[in-house]
Amino acid sequence: MENIKINCALISVSNKTGIVELAKVLKGFDCEIISTGGTKKVLEKAGIKVTDIQKVTGNPEAFGGRMKTISFNIESALLFDRERDMQEAEKLGIKPIDMVVCNLYPFAKVKESGADFDALIENIDIGGPTMIRASAKNFKYVTTITDVSDYNAIIKELQENDGRLSYETRFMLMRKAFNHTADYDALISTTMDEQAGERSFRLAFTDGKKLRYGENSHQEGFFYKEVRADNSIFDMKVLHGKELSYNNIGDIQSAVDSVKNLKRFGCAVIKHNNPCGLAEGDNQRKVFEDAWNGDPISAFGSIIAFNKPVDLETVEFLNLNNENKMLRKFVEVVIAPKYSDEALEYLQFHKNLRVIEFDPKNSKQKFEVKYLSGSLLLQDCDNKLYEKMENVTEKQIDINLKKGLIEFGIKAMRQVKSNSIIIVRELSDKTYQLFGMGAGQPNRLVSTKLAIDKAKENLTNEYKGDDLQDYFKEELMKVVLVSDAFFPFADNVELAAEAGIKAIIQPGGSIRDKKVINKCNELGVAMIFTGLRHFKH
Repeated sequence: MENIKINCALISVSNKTGIVELAKVLKGFDCEIISTGGTKKVLEKAGIKVTDIQKVTGNPEAFGGRMKTISFNIESALLFDRERDMQEAEKLGIKPIDMVVCNLYPFAKVKESGADFDALIENIDIGGPTMIRASAKNFKYVTTITDVSDYNAIIKELQENDGRLSYETRFMLMRKAFNHTADYDALISTTMDEQAGERSFRLAFTDGKKLRYGENSHQEGFFYKEVRADNSIFDMKVLHGKELSYNNIGDIQSAVDSVKNLKRFGCAVIKHNNPCGLAEGDNQRKVFEDAWNGDPISAFGSIIAFNKPVDLETVEFLNLNNENKMLRKFVEVVIAPKYSDEALEYLQFHKNLRVIEFDPKNSKQKFEVKYLSGSLLLQDCDNKLYEKMENVTEKQIDINLKKGLIEFGIKAMRQVKSNSIIIVRELSDKTYQLFGMGAGQPNRLVSTKLAIDKAKENLTNEYKGDDLQDYFKEELMKVVLVSDAFFPFADNVELAAEAGIKAIIQPGGSIRDKKVINKCNELGVAMIFTGLRHFKH
């Protein structure tokens, strides 16, 4: 397909960024520029000669600007087939338009500003989408530009090709144009449904990347960016390492979500979407060590996330350059908002380790979706911790003293797949540590057992004395056990108490709450109700 010379361009834009520079380049190739209203004023102020669109349409701009570009002459100039219809066009006095530069009324921006219904209606563009769709349909002969970020590439190609654009460029821009109008109409339709008190739902994604494979090697995998999303996971910077996999990307989301709400230095160790390690404290290196030690075996091949910039001392914990390869800690991905030059250089010692720059605080999902068979589930994100902290047992938890640890425990539990039971503790240096975790079990009692067993395993690894059972009792009486949902029976309390655990946090709400509380009182266990469940399926 041949390159097309741009002899005539119609420019009508709401966003005027860069439009003068593009118009000057077009003028440099003797291109006639047709324009409207505010765009015409901007171009003329810059000294660019412009043909008023009224001379083409034969009609004035009318009705407060609602009618400008919609006309037989304009749409014909964009749509007619340059080979088949040329004689008819000449008979009708239709001069071809070779380019449309148009971005639409800023409906999204007006909506985000909280504008009223009338203002929303006035910012529904009609002529713009008509021109865009007409020129895009006829991309074989006409170029359609809707994205300001494309101007520089277009200018470069025009300059390198004597004012001509290639078929490949026109086809690429055509696809962007139809995506642009589709997204625009989708936003309008869902907004109007919202105004009517109904909720409809449309999502648009672009820039699809084909991954090596999906969750398993026999499945295809792709990665897309949501239209208009700012600071998405898609935009993370890969500073080093091999290509990210489908599973890596899912774990990265879980990792940044696990640390994004931690106020002090935070570190998460993620395996299969669950935090097998999580810690928060005042010393980043120590926090990394404590997160790792929450489950050092499962940490093999994990995803590590930090909520604050990382220094060399912290990452040296990985022991990547140890001559004894058995002492090196193998992880798949490290994520942080920033790295010191020394830390980045050290991490690059492992050629395959993916080093990601992404600030967890930018992970701000508004909702979660699950695509089912011909249907979709949508819900708001779980962004609350608790409705209350109510001591419901005779033995009381000092909420003022333990509030930080309890909140850390709820944040950790909220990231663990249900049924979720986690155990957290506060170390002597005021670091909070995820110390035991039971996840994804259909039986809550099994999750409780798994969490206790992991806590005991960790205590065994750290204890250097002879009285291990006494050490269990001594340390477990200091921890807090957190459940994502109510205890349907008292057996979880019995199991926890048998291990020496004296503090339990759960939402409450079971018809057997009274029996569970009575069992706590019988066994000397303190329990707080939060009034908020945190299932994560």
